[in-house]
Amino acid sequence: MNYKVLLGLCGVAAFAAGPTFNHDVAPLLYQNCAGCHRPGQVAPFSLLTYQDAARRAQLLAAVTAKRYMPPWKAEPGYGHFQDERRLTDQQIAILAEWAKNGAPEGDPKQKPTPPQFASGWQAGKPDAVLTTAQAFPIPADGVDLFQCFVIPLNNDTDKFVNKVEFHAGNPKVVHHALFFLDASGEARRLDAATPEPGYPCFGGPGIVPSGGLGGWAPGASPEVLPQGMAHVVDKGADLVIQIHYHPSGKPETDQSSVGLTFTDTSTKGLTFVTIGSRRIDLPAGDAHRVITASATLPRDVELIGITPHAHLLCKEMRVDARLPDGKVEPLIRIDDWDFNWQGQYRYARSIDLPKGTKVEMRYVYDNSTGNPHNPSNPPRNVKFGEQTTDEMGFAFLQVALPSRDDVRPFRRQMLLSFIEQALIDGDDFSGLPLRTAANLRLAVKAFDANHDGKLDTEERARFLAFIEPRLK
Repeated sequence: MNYKVLLGLCGVAAFAAGPTFNHDVAPLLYQNCAGCHRPGQVAPFSLLTYQDAARRAQLLAAVTAKRYMPPWKAEPGYGHFQDERRLTDQQIAILAEWAKNGAPEGDPKQKPTPPQFASGWQAGKPDAVLTTAQAFPIPADGVDLFQCFVIPLNNDTDKFVNKVEFHAGNPKVVHHALFFLDASGEARRLDAATPEPGYPCFGGPGIVPSGGLGGWAPGASPEVLPQGMAHVVDKGADLVIQIHYHPSGKPETDQSSVGLTFTDTSTKGLTFVTIGSRRIDLPAGDAHRVITASATLPRDVELIGITPHAHLLCKEMRVDARLPDGKVEPLIRIDDWDFNWQGQYRYARSIDLPKGTKVEMRYVYDNSTGNPHNPSNPPRNVKFGEQTTDEMGFAFLQVALPSRDDVRPFRRQMLLSFIEQALIDGDDFSGLPLRTAANLRLAVKAFDANHDGKLDTEERARFLAFIEPRLK
């Protein structure tokens, strides 16, 4: 027989046999799912053995076909990120065919070795391990909880952090975590006002952060910044850890930790650019309300990462960079936003954005009964705010500047630009929740503190003239 014919027959036979767990499905699950779907983690069941996977074959086919799992929301072609957990069309087809054929196990000799997960610090032993002061109780069921924990750093000088690694104390209930820095003392006051460890903080930390250290979600690797870059932790700042808890079906407690590795200095300056709108007004029943916002960069920056944020009614997100030459650089796109799977996206390679680049945000909200995430039935009018039933729309961009000395002037230019745009738009903050209004007052203090009191009298008066009438 002709050898080409023989090879063709072998290929037909292999196709007819269909995918098996040991040869086709196990490698896929081990690479993309086992980080969460293993004993002791946040996922409700393990997928390490054939028995575990086979009894859920139809479920695996269904949730991957809808791209509900793995939980990776960023669309391909709109930014390339680290630690992407996106299945290909071919991988989804393998799971569907395997389930359709009765989930065969296949040849045991073809099964790969199950992955081994490090129990210690993946990025090396940190210089400081910061643990929440008390165990936090999570009830057996009910709504998800968002709690902020304040840890004093007691730094008598500025410090530089180039590695951040989070260890969930109880991975069964810790859904994700975000790390903020607070040099104002406001987080301590919020903590002192509540009897339980930390304070409730759905939607945001309830403060104007003086900086940030990134975030964590199951399956994410520790943040290790590129050479020459480091987070600046201001003298006297506190670490504020915001943790999203998902009840497991029985009472639990959690006491999580963050490991920090320091470096002597940072040759580049790291800071954040906030794009967003407080002019959110979503009429009841409106299934497609578009909110836009933009900001123009006052100097060249190196874009490191992006964190989109909204609440429960948002359904689509897109952030683009319109360069001075007219070229559009897509930064991120999410077509099925889910508040429960928000995260920080770090670019595989940083993106250079020149001075004059306009960063544009376009979010779409669905305030109709057709939105399964709508917390109100029947729908009600929704405006900007911090509560679960309010809405937000922001994109936080982590950027690097040539040196640390560039950070404060850059922040100053961005903040004044925000004020000018708000004045042009005629923004009215009178309807904001009390905490948000208080945050605006804190922003004035933080602005002064970040500039060593060097904000000139005319600029400060202009800032206060804009904000003070809207705090009454």
